[in-house]
Amino acid sequence: MDGHTVKRSINGNEKALPEKTEELIRRIRDHAFHLYQTKQMLCTEAVLSAINQGLDGGLTDTQAIAMAAPFSAAMGESGCLCGALSGAVMASGLLLGKEHRHGHRSAMRQSARRLHDEFKVANGATCCRALTRKVRHDRKAHFRQCAQLTAQATEMAARLVLERRPDLVAKHTDDTFMQKRRSSIFGLIRRLVQ
Repeated sequence: MDGHTVKRSINGNEKALPEKTEELIRRIRDHAFHLYQTKQMLCTEAVLSAINQGLDGGLTDTQAIAMAAPFSAAMGESGCLCGALSGAVMASGLLLGKEHRHGHRSAMRQSARRLHDEFKVANGATCCRALTRKVRHDRKAHFRQCAQLTAQATEMAARLVLERRPDLVAKHTDDTFMQKRRSSIFGLIRRLVQ
């Protein structure tokens, strides 16, 4: 690595992003993973919240969770679309559509398609039932797999957003939220209070 860029393969295309951008993506991904792993949030909530906070999407945590909650656990436990993927699509729409609410609908649909296709290539499916088929009866393995999918979808969405809006890296100044590490006990207390 030359200290300035990192190359990542996205669907066979090499993309070179500045090292600072890659570091921000990593921190946002790790934050979403931590939110899920400590049971503070479910998959969709963790993805949307981490990206919203990390890239200043403008939502409060309460708003992000309220928007994402129905999509968690495969759209309300229906077994359909993976919650992590739906959170990634919501987060990318929030940040890519923020400046141009109506003029870029087609581009935002293309972004959603790109996330869908990349996720499917990486995991073989986008349907929660298909993704969890082998771990469905093992709660710990299921939880580990969903934590990894949450981190992966977060990274995909953050990368997509920052490729299209590199200005967000320069605007990013406060990452204290990502430095806060709370335990599983905190997550349990938070869920009980809510």
